[in-house]
Amino acid sequence: MNPLLGEFIGTTLVVLLGNGVVANVILNKTKGNGGGLIVITVGWAMAVFVGVFTVAASSGAHLNPAVTVALAVAGKFPWANVPGYVLMQMLGGMTGAFLVWLIYRNHLEQTADGDTKLAVFCTGPAIRNTFSNLTSEVIGTFVLVYGVLSMASPKFGLGALNALPVALLVMSIGVSLGGTTGYAINPARDLGPRLMHAILPISGKRDSDWGYAYVPVLGSILGGVLAAVLYSLG
Repeated sequence: MNPLLGEFIGTTLVVLLGNGVVANVILNKTKGNGGGLIVITVGWAMAVFVGVFTVAASSGAHLNPAVTVALAVAGKFPWANVPGYVLMQMLGGMTGAFLVWLIYRNHLEQTADGDTKLAVFCTGPAIRNTFSNLTSEVIGTFVLVYGVLSMASPKFGLGALNALPVALLVMSIGVSLGGTTGYAINPARDLGPRLMHAILPISGKRDSDWGYAYVPVLGSILGGVLAAVLYSLG
């Protein structure tokens, strides 16, 4: 498989299954309604597991612009390939969100609260404080990327990485650090679906909270770069 296609498919799967578990837990009249944070964190971990093992052999399974940039900073990935990977990751995030809407559109219609509808697509802070929210995303992504860099083979990047350790790492971040912002830790997971929330015909939806949208993007990139720099110094 072409690496760019691999990144697109892998990120689509991650967002389809990750945002899908959120929809299943928080939307009205679903079989999983009320499942809670543990179900969401396990679902997101398994989403990452599926995405990674599906395309690791073809693209290295970055599936996250913060990971791609961090690998480039650490000298494990060519800078020339970064734009293509990030573009495919963003398109994959949008496609995954579209599929979640397609599956759960009737339940979105049955859910009156606009904040709940938005939460199916993207993250938002439990307590809105820009510095604290940005700090949460930086730290969460730092843990993710430093862990990934510590597991990845220097020669093959993430292509030699077993999917399960990454899934467990994501689950740990979600359970321990996810209560503040919903742990985006991935710009493609947050910005791509946020764009789809703005575009898709969802009745009763609120605005897409563009005033917050930069926090998970900037925080994830900063956290990934900091992890790469520290890893390179080690």
